[in-house]
Amino acid sequence: MQILLIEDDERVASYVSKGLREAGHIVDHHDDGKRALIQATLEDYDLIILDRMLPRLDGISLLRTLRGAGNDTPVLMLTALGDVEERVHGLESGADDYLTKPFALTELLARVAVLGRRQRASSEETRLVVADLEINLLARTVKRSGKPIELTPREFRLLEVLARSANRVVTRSMLLERVWEYSFEPQTNIVDQFMSKLRQKIDRDFPRQLIHTVRGSGYVLRDGP
Repeated sequence: MQILLIEDDERVASYVSKGLREAGHIVDHHDDGKRALIQATLEDYDLIILDRMLPRLDGISLLRTLRGAGNDTPVLMLTALGDVEERVHGLESGADDYLTKPFALTELLARVAVLGRRQRASSEETRLVVADLEINLLARTVKRSGKPIELTPREFRLLEVLARSANRVVTRSMLLERVWEYSFEPQTNIVDQFMSKLRQKIDRDFPRQLIHTVRGSGYVLRDGP
């Protein structure tokens, strides 16, 4: 799943991000309520993990704004405020589940899995399609014009990130964070190397190019020049 983690405690964010990524999820992290709200409206996430107390815009206000705008992405709320009234307040504001700090990572992952299953059950979409490219998210398979394409796990994740942002530019920094889990941009051309390999598999034997370079910015997956 593609998950937006909104948490301003660096230690908690690092702990949760690492656990989610090891479980196979793609994670974007923000530590500021206002910036996170913008990110949540720009990307289509499968799940939002939301801290209750945030700088500039608290979790409840952020959640109410999302729900008021028609965003129905499942939300798991985290909080150090564990009394019943506080939990009810969060649920009434639109949260789908509630987890009180401190928590065990195994419990968080279990709740994430339940919300993920619930989301899949309420949606027919188990695949991403761009032109004649089809990505099956459950079987972890890729086809183009019906022809199977074998990808490594890293290549699959790279393609998934591009496909989830189809027609929008994905920067190298975003790819480094989502695919390689770097929170900084090291002096490496690893993104370009993997993108070259991915292009060979996705575009080489087909008349239309789908993976495009946006000079000075990053890459975009789209049907067209």
